[in-house]
Amino acid sequence: MSSSSETADVVICGGGAIGSSVAYHLANDPGFKGKVVVVEKDPTYRYAASALSAASIRQQYSSAVNIRISLHGIDFLRNIGSHLAVDGEAPVIDLHEGGYLYLAGDEGAPVLAANQALQAAEGADIALYAAPMLRSKFPWMNVEDIACGTFGVSGEGWFDGWAVLQAFRKKARALGVEYRQGEVARYVVEAGRVTGVELTDGSRIACGAAVNASGTHGARLAATAGVDIPVRSMKRYVFSFLCKGEIENCPLLIDRSGSWCRPEGKRGSDGQLFIGSCSPLTAEQDEEWVETDPSVEDVQWDFFEETVWPALAHRIPAFEQIKPGRAWAGPYDMNEIDHNAIIGPAIGVKGLYLANGFSGHGLQQCPAVGRGLAEQILHGGYRSLDLSDLGHERIVEGRPLLETNII
Repeated sequence: MSSSSETADVVICGGGAIGSSVAYHLANDPGFKGKVVVVEKDPTYRYAASALSAASIRQQYSSAVNIRISLHGIDFLRNIGSHLAVDGEAPVIDLHEGGYLYLAGDEGAPVLAANQALQAAEGADIALYAAPMLRSKFPWMNVEDIACGTFGVSGEGWFDGWAVLQAFRKKARALGVEYRQGEVARYVVEAGRVTGVELTDGSRIACGAAVNASGTHGARLAATAGVDIPVRSMKRYVFSFLCKGEIENCPLLIDRSGSWCRPEGKRGSDGQLFIGSCSPLTAEQDEEWVETDPSVEDVQWDFFEETVWPALAHRIPAFEQIKPGRAWAGPYDMNEIDHNAIIGPAIGVKGLYLANGFSGHGLQQCPAVGRGLAEQILHGGYRSLDLSDLGHERIVEGRPLLETNII
């Protein structure tokens, strides 16, 4: 690549939570002395999933690899100061371990029970409660049509996603990572290997390895290297509302209808603020997220009024009287095959690494994924947590890793 004016050891395409975690873990490896460049088109992160998500973490998955990823994630967040402090200043991420509460009727009870058994076997602190126990622990909740629920006693909750993203960025830069404003237009591939990236302004950066962490642009960018990944950019809503009624110790509740809610901040004199929405798999909401569309930030309030609110008010009667607040739209890079991330070396193109299709799990999975990809790049394989179940191979070979606990 004689036309390149710049070289790097690793170029990371996308500087959100995933890309910045990869950058941090690379630069923090004692054996790595190379140059890492992160190319991010919008340093304001206005349309980034990292900035627009509900910023939560759970171990309530039905696949062992996802449970293990989140067990590492909660440990990382609990001890974030020991990882990402800069000049003795630890990040403040407002981690609140309020737990997740999945609810099921008679038909869904066996699935929840099987999931809880796997989660407990993996070391997650998840309890299975029958309806009477749910009624006792959460007296504000209607359980008349509920058979059981699984509750994260510890290790699950929510946090300040923006603060986590900025903490990874700040630490990576302190370790020498370069952040470049720009957009990668394509990968340069020679003899089956990535040798660089070309930006939309025509400039090139030669590199030995490239990471695709570009979120909703992941599939388009992968295609420039001849790699096909089944990732679509989907539009998802988050709604906020104020409730005057007393709802003490409310977890992140996932109703059997697919609607969900959780508290946001401390209770004020006007009541408690909540945020909520509905699972994309149970709602008739299937819109593409297109950043260039002027209506991308528009919110469909009828979706809240006709789908989300009625289900939540049925489950929590105090929600029958609420005051709607602000709402926003954000992107999901949805893996249409199995709603799990595609992580690791790209099949067929050496030097290209994928971190795509997180389907709403990126923020909670970024500590383990960043560490794992850094290990792949530097050591040729996973050294801590094996993420190969989420590898590109399963996509190429048509072996979906089905996940029953989707939000």
